[in-house]
Amino acid sequence: MNFEELQKKIREGGVVGSGGAGFPSYAKLNKDADTILLNCAECEPLLQPHKQLITVHTEEVLEGLHMVAEAVGAKQVIIGIKKAYKQAIEAIEAVIGRYPEIRMHFLQEVYPMGDEVVMIYECTGRVVRPGGLPIEQGCIVYNVETMYNIYRAATADKPVTFKYLTVIGEVSDPITVAVPLGTTFREAVALAGEVTCKDPVYFVGGPMMGRILPPDGQITKTTNAILVLPQDHVLVMKKRRTTKIDLARAASICCQCETCTNMCPRHALGHPIDPAKFMRSASNADFQDLNPFLNTNFCSGCGVCELYACPQDLAPRTLIGEYKAGLRQKGIRPPKVDAVPIQESREYRKVPEERLMARLGLTRYDRPAPLKDEVQPVSAVTIALSQHIGAPAVPIVKIGDTVEYRQMIAKPADGLSVGIHASLAGVVTNVTDKFVRIEKR
Repeated sequence: MNFEELQKKIREGGVVGSGGAGFPSYAKLNKDADTILLNCAECEPLLQPHKQLITVHTEEVLEGLHMVAEAVGAKQVIIGIKKAYKQAIEAIEAVIGRYPEIRMHFLQEVYPMGDEVVMIYECTGRVVRPGGLPIEQGCIVYNVETMYNIYRAATADKPVTFKYLTVIGEVSDPITVAVPLGTTFREAVALAGEVTCKDPVYFVGGPMMGRILPPDGQITKTTNAILVLPQDHVLVMKKRRTTKIDLARAASICCQCETCTNMCPRHALGHPIDPAKFMRSASNADFQDLNPFLNTNFCSGCGVCELYACPQDLAPRTLIGEYKAGLRQKGIRPPKVDAVPIQESREYRKVPEERLMARLGLTRYDRPAPLKDEVQPVSAVTIALSQHIGAPAVPIVKIGDTVEYRQMIAKPADGLSVGIHASLAGVVTNVTDKFVRIEKR
């Protein structure tokens, strides 16, 4: 399949990054790439879909990698996979011989190994400049589920209509499951047996970078996990603090130890993000030097500074996020800077996942969550039209229409956008510029 055909199928099939911000996958294709990287690192603790998916659908994922590499003319394909994923590694070893351009690179069990900037350095030794894109270093990075979706869209014209996610935490039967897009969080959690705490909190997206969302919120193409937690869990209490309180605490008890900066994974790779300088300037309303604020643009939001490094339980990641969002709203773009040399201490400042989970009170939730590969039935879905970076898809159905499973219900908008498809056969009962609701016939 040539470059243009593959790009068209991926765009119309609605394939986007199945984690993070949901960057449209067709837009990543680039003939300047010499390396395709498959991210199989499960960046967040407790998450399990990618290692399980590549174990079960190994041939489809590797064939997708081969197809993408051929289309862009890449010389090599690297599967970045944690060495602890033994079953997945065995499954890959059984078929990798068919693809001479594909090899595995074994990764440590540290956080945030799934950050694409970290992944690129670990697998290739190349450093993406601050604010830069992987393609500048000749790399395209996809995760396992995204590559599986690319294969399905390209070879069988099957658009993205369901999502794999791990449901874990305060549930009796943790599970990794495929559910239709637009399913509620509550319905997904019900697939994991009984909830084992009173008044559960749904922490959606993983313990480090996730958010507290209401039970009736909908699963999208980027929902990788639902972590069910009790109201008094440390992660819930931290997330519910206000910016005003966080600033006041920083002004009163920050000891200027700079551990937040010393442990920052992007800082260790030479990026100018400096949480310690930012906290000093923000908590004292010191704007003489604007660089600590402007450099918030280079924060990945991984949360190491806030949830692991800080001995005073302060919130640099949260406050950085507030300032970063404010700069974006004002149209202030990040400055163009080059990375400084990588710190020699980087290797000794990596965050072991086992220790991270212990510190956050997550060790007792570190249990198997077996994959249930069949898409689970639901009676209704509310499908968001913006599940990706770029322009929302434009609805092409109206109330009362009967739609079939996988039918396109919203076409790609002009510019950066992808199509949206029915994840359920039924009748359209509501259409807005934000969502389409379908109820089963």
